[in-house]
Amino acid sequence: MKISIIGVGLIGGSIALKLKQKKTADFIYGIDNNTENLDEALTLNIINEKADLRTGIQNSDLVIIAIPVDSARKILPEVLDLISDQTVMDVGSTKSGIVNAVKNHPKRSRFVAFHPMWGTENHGPKSAVAESFSGKAGVICNREESANDALELVENVVKSLDMHLIYMNADDHDIHTAYISHISHITSYALANTVLEKEKEEDTIFQLASSGFSSTVRLAKSHPEMWVPIFKQNKENVLDVLNEHISQLRKFKSALEKDNFEYLEELITNANKIRGILDK
Repeated sequence: MKISIIGVGLIGGSIALKLKQKKTADFIYGIDNNTENLDEALTLNIINEKADLRTGIQNSDLVIIAIPVDSARKILPEVLDLISDQTVMDVGSTKSGIVNAVKNHPKRSRFVAFHPMWGTENHGPKSAVAESFSGKAGVICNREESANDALELVENVVKSLDMHLIYMNADDHDIHTAYISHISHITSYALANTVLEKEKEEDTIFQLASSGFSSTVRLAKSHPEMWVPIFKQNKENVLDVLNEHISQLRKFKSALEKDNFEYLEELITNANKIRGILDK
């Protein structure tokens, strides 16, 4: 199978490596506005050839859109305009906006909305790793809107990535990811800004940073080019969870202000329930 990947960064590059390893892909075209990314992906054998949008699409069986969600939402209708009977999938972290962007497109059925539940704070083809998706969840949204053969092709690709499949409505997906992913990034950015504002000695941060602090602010290294569009596309859900998060922070603040350490213990004990969920 010949594949075109639009966006050969972390996610697109990792998908390419895995599909080549599994021999699911015989040939991969790389399409990217960033010529450095394309050159690097070619050097690293992530892709076989650089291509423009039209050439890549016309010579491929499957087109994978792996660019920030705002850009993906804009380019998807153009990609569908260029296909005949090829299959198109995206890998965006928000789904409602992108499915709504093409809900009336005559070739909507050739598109499968997909989200691999994996990512790191790194970016670019040099960060791509073939085994990145193994054991992770792969979410297909609004599958009833996709043609059976297109859906089957994407399902096989997801299985080749060694992911387990989950099917979900796009709106539900965006609500859930706001809680389990998007708020984590906002919290990490806010904590990093708090420390940078209060602690002016960079050497002190470096010397005293514990593993707990490092793991909590790891997500703050994530690129704004990717995350601003995600927050924009999922604004209402993110605001809802952010309001709840602020409410929880106020509870901790109030407990400390009032020396109510019994209540503080209750808050922490309640939070410990997450262990039972995550350790299943």
